[in-house]
Amino acid sequence: MTEDLRVVIAGGGTAGHVSPMIAIADAMRRMAPGTEITAVGTDSGLETRLVPEAGYELRTIAKVPMPRRPSMDLLKLPFRFSAAIKAAGRILDDAGAQAVLGVGGYVCTPVYLAARKRRLPIFVHEANARAGLANKVGARYAQGVGAAFGGTGLPGAKVVGMPMRGNIATMDRAALREGAREALGLAPGVPALVVTGGSSGAASVNAAIAGSLADLSAAGIQVLHITGRDKVVLDGEGNPLAAPGYRQVEYVDSMDQAYAAADLMVARSGAGTVCELAVAGTPAVLVPLPIGNGEQRLNAADLVAAGGALLVADADFTPEYVATTVIPLLLDNAALERMGKAASSQGRSDAAEVMAAMILDSLGRQTPPRPAVMGS
Repeated sequence: MTEDLRVVIAGGGTAGHVSPMIAIADAMRRMAPGTEITAVGTDSGLETRLVPEAGYELRTIAKVPMPRRPSMDLLKLPFRFSAAIKAAGRILDDAGAQAVLGVGGYVCTPVYLAARKRRLPIFVHEANARAGLANKVGARYAQGVGAAFGGTGLPGAKVVGMPMRGNIATMDRAALREGAREALGLAPGVPALVVTGGSSGAASVNAAIAGSLADLSAAGIQVLHITGRDKVVLDGEGNPLAAPGYRQVEYVDSMDQAYAAADLMVARSGAGTVCELAVAGTPAVLVPLPIGNGEQRLNAADLVAAGGALLVADADFTPEYVATTVIPLLLDNAALERMGKAASSQGRSDAAEVMAAMILDSLGRQTPPRPAVMGS
């Protein structure tokens, strides 16, 4: 087959949806140069920035969430949802789509249904251990389903791991460490704790770290605190929190540097974070989001069972926990080394290529088989 392929990719909202979507698109372009890729998202998610930055066209449709209680929005839902499906269909037609890939989020359900109406092959990637509603719909009609974790319950799902972009998938943590610390303003040779609540931040984690600064400083530990967009941590006088060896930033674009620089990371257990920690081999303390359907605790299960991370409930992640568990661990190099090796044993870095091959093969562009790649 010599003609260029045309694929529409859909997903959005958070980096947890957008990053794997872009990783699969990148892999398709590497494996079948000339592939035309159009992304579909909403006008309010991170895709509005990340997709154009990655070099892909972004088309948007209206976000149609399910109202949580009876209201006028609930009465309007059928009309809004129908309009979203029609808008998605117009994008598919304009792009001349030959296949559709969805990774989850509000935008995907209208795209899946528009693709089904046009008899286009549908492919789904589910990032979380517990599948979201959109991907449950898409998987019913899908020609291929990939999952980052087992047990999603999606029909025909194949565990492929988490698609991730090359800077993390191929990273060498030890080789990057010195340059990463310099780039992130961390000193060499000093124990480093990196804290992140994801792109949106985590107010409870931020508060616990703020309450632990005196103990961390006294132990000789430096902290890079990634607070999340618009979540600057303030002191009692309303100024940005400051202390010796402590630096806060709202966001880090190059998370491979954060994984490399950290001796230990404190993080939410979003699916992308868990899988990237494993590929990087970075020891972690995982604090699952306490709301939602419990998928973050499930996301962390395999990494924790392997010994690559500790799990602590959000309510239990307190300054006392930092003092009694986090600080002693950061000062125990042997324990950190064991955790890093255990994390690496769970890492899989070829998911983007596996998903890309699944799509391209279905369109007649044969690709060589790719064996599973385990470890960092």
